[in-house]
Amino acid sequence: MTRTVGRWKFLALSALAGVISGVAFLAAAELVALLVAREASPILAVGSFVIDVVPQPLKEFAISTFGEYDKAALLAGLGLAVVIASAIAGVLQFLRPPLGPVALAVAGALSLAAIVTRAGASPLAFLAPVAGTVVGSFLLVALCRRLRRWERSAAPRAGAAHFLDARDDDASDAAHDADPGGERSPRGIDRRGFFLLAGIAAASAVVVGVTARAVSMATSSVEAIRGALRLPAPRTTVAVPEGAELGIPGITPLFTPNEDFYRVDTALTVPTIDPGTWRLVVDGMVDERVEIGFDELVAMGLDEYAITLTCVSNVVGGELVGNARWLGVPVRDILRLAGPQSGADMVLSRSVDGYTASTPLSALTDDGLDAILAVAMNGEPLPLEHGFPVRMVVPGLYGYVSATKWLTELKVTTFAQDEAYWTPRGYSAEAPIKFSSRIDTPKISKPVSAGRIPIAGVAWAQSVGIERVEVSIDDGDWQVATLSNPINADTWVQWFLEWDATPGTHYVTVRAVNKKGELQIQESAPIAPDGSTGWQRSLISVT
Repeated sequence: MTRTVGRWKFLALSALAGVISGVAFLAAAELVALLVAREASPILAVGSFVIDVVPQPLKEFAISTFGEYDKAALLAGLGLAVVIASAIAGVLQFLRPPLGPVALAVAGALSLAAIVTRAGASPLAFLAPVAGTVVGSFLLVALCRRLRRWERSAAPRAGAAHFLDARDDDASDAAHDADPGGERSPRGIDRRGFFLLAGIAAASAVVVGVTARAVSMATSSVEAIRGALRLPAPRTTVAVPEGAELGIPGITPLFTPNEDFYRVDTALTVPTIDPGTWRLVVDGMVDERVEIGFDELVAMGLDEYAITLTCVSNVVGGELVGNARWLGVPVRDILRLAGPQSGADMVLSRSVDGYTASTPLSALTDDGLDAILAVAMNGEPLPLEHGFPVRMVVPGLYGYVSATKWLTELKVTTFAQDEAYWTPRGYSAEAPIKFSSRIDTPKISKPVSAGRIPIAGVAWAQSVGIERVEVSIDDGDWQVATLSNPINADTWVQWFLEWDATPGTHYVTVRAVNKKGELQIQESAPIAPDGSTGWQRSLISVT
């Protein structure tokens, strides 16, 4: 029994050695990435790779389950995987050296592949995973060597079966097992040697790794630049009509606060871009390649726009939709500088992190459509997480084909020649928003008291406008709701219906009609390939 307990103790300690070596792997890689190529963080590169290859149903599940915390959940999952894999590597090295370093080398190779295949990877990006593999492997060998000495010194001197069999090929271990007189080295020294090295390595790895990652992610300088940025007053502003906001408790505000605005993108960490160094390139099928800086863009003149954005991942009744005031420059003015050539029908926009979106050229050059390069949101420069310093905003199209954040390139091309990030992943290359309506109050989870109460919510049909909203209670006749005064056709409207609520459980259904006279699609459809459809049917409890 004692020998069995001892075996499990050394297995557990070897797993600990593996975890410490894995942390050292990441710390060394982060430090080298900080020095030579900040995009070369193994954990972020692998995470981005997972985002790219994970099947579309799992993406939808992550967004619907974790919402804006989906990336945090992914990083937590990757962290757990690293701990488990490192522990296994430690046990392998303890039992069958040199399988531990082999396992770390495999991890290093996978990280290397993920890093060098990322968009914008620098020539020296390969150094980070190589350094991590070397440091992690040397530490794992050193820790397991001390652990084996401790195990041997703890075993009976004569006739005892060691936990490590005769196949242990570490000759240096055997040489240290006995002194010239044939006596075993004191077990206390071996034990202290293991814990001393493990403690120093663990503490150093945590300090170095956390510091390197913190410095790499430091946004203080860019945040300070953003805070000090003073944009010129817009040439035109949005006129908000009287009665545009109903003021009903529980209803979505007319303009979504920046901190509440939905965020769905592929960036594991928020890019930090100094507007002083930002450049936008317009190339492809153009008469002249154009490159423009932030100051040049702003100098073209800013106007204010009110536009509602909708994510294709928004389910019927979902919250991945938001309305904001934007300051920006029409995309058509930028494209006009380059001169799109005949035959082009698409603009492939590219983010600093490599993400791409395919937008019909006609949507960006139409004088009647306010497609813009936005630099401000709700009265302040774009928040970092919403695309600072410049992003695209195009009314009437789902965000995945139009709302590129951290914009760096506009490539004039064709749908036949190029495809964007989401197209090969099960989504349509072109995706006009399907107009919809939503019930905000009463909510399913909050019973209401009997009596006269408002049923209220929002409806949107960007670039067309909402004509009316209708509500049915308990599958009864459709009743026309009262609409707020719309700001324009590109923003949502609020609506409400006064209801004499009676005790019990009631079903409330909502639908909208747009200004073309089209009825909101009743048939239920999933978000892929081009947006969900259906009428929201909500269960309301009245006490």
